[in-house]
Amino acid sequence: MMNSIIEDIKRSFDSGNMITRLIIVNIAVFMFLALFNAFLPSVYTSFSNWIYIPSSPIKLLTRPWTILTHMFAHLGMWHMAFNMLILYWFGRIVGDLLNDRRVLPLYLLGGFAGAVAYFLVTNFAGVTGGNAHGASAAVLCIVAAAAWTSPNYTVRLLFLGDVKIKWIAAAVIFVNVLATQGNINTGGAWGHLGGLAFGAYYVWQLRKGSDITEPMQDTINWMADKYNGIPKKEKTSLKVTHVAAKKSSIKKQRTSTNSTGLQKQVDIILDKIKVNGYDSLTDEEKEILFTASKK
Repeated sequence: MMNSIIEDIKRSFDSGNMITRLIIVNIAVFMFLALFNAFLPSVYTSFSNWIYIPSSPIKLLTRPWTILTHMFAHLGMWHMAFNMLILYWFGRIVGDLLNDRRVLPLYLLGGFAGAVAYFLVTNFAGVTGGNAHGASAAVLCIVAAAAWTSPNYTVRLLFLGDVKIKWIAAAVIFVNVLATQGNINTGGAWGHLGGLAFGAYYVWQLRKGSDITEPMQDTINWMADKYNGIPKKEKTSLKVTHVAAKKSSIKKQRTSTNSTGLQKQVDIILDKIKVNGYDSLTDEEKEILFTASKK
């Protein structure tokens, strides 16, 4: 039975999109930490200090990897489950509208933005903090990116019915702003707002034509190629005749024209989503958006 379960997980990880992979990784890390804490609680207490991000500058300098590890570490089951549900719902929207390749960079950079916000308020604003963990800032970055990209996109919520995601994002922001004035997880609330702010800032920059996740996308692609053993493409010298060059030029012009036309179509569709929501798209428009996301 265990072999069957492991094979199913491997298959889902290999064939799934980035949201599926992030959820699998988060659940796997949670299960490991939960078992560790259940059977070796005293050892876990010391171990957690090396994966949660500390508020102390000295400790952070000696544990720089916690900037990454903390955003995959959950101890409470409901904390993990709630984050993963939100990531699943809003991550699919971001993947559909902004392309799956941007999901992981947004998750990581959103988590980093949350960590920076947490570190600043605990060291310079008098907010009490020991350490921080969880994917909340990273997940809320995805929420903000979805809401700022398509504010009128509608989702169906239990007991509430159809709700536009701009109202969900507004509610999340409101709750966390209030939490910054409380006495429970104040630093965490500031971290959440940091993730939300980065998600909104990212979409704002993207609309101006600047994709600030591109360097991380290139790094992730390079690491993936190294892991999969894909050699770097080498330039080859080819003798090209005048006729071939002319044909190549014509082909490039056609490709450029097609790409420009496709981008214009995508811009029109995104504007339509912004006003009327994703469900207002025709099947043809959804197909165009899907095709563009693969390029």
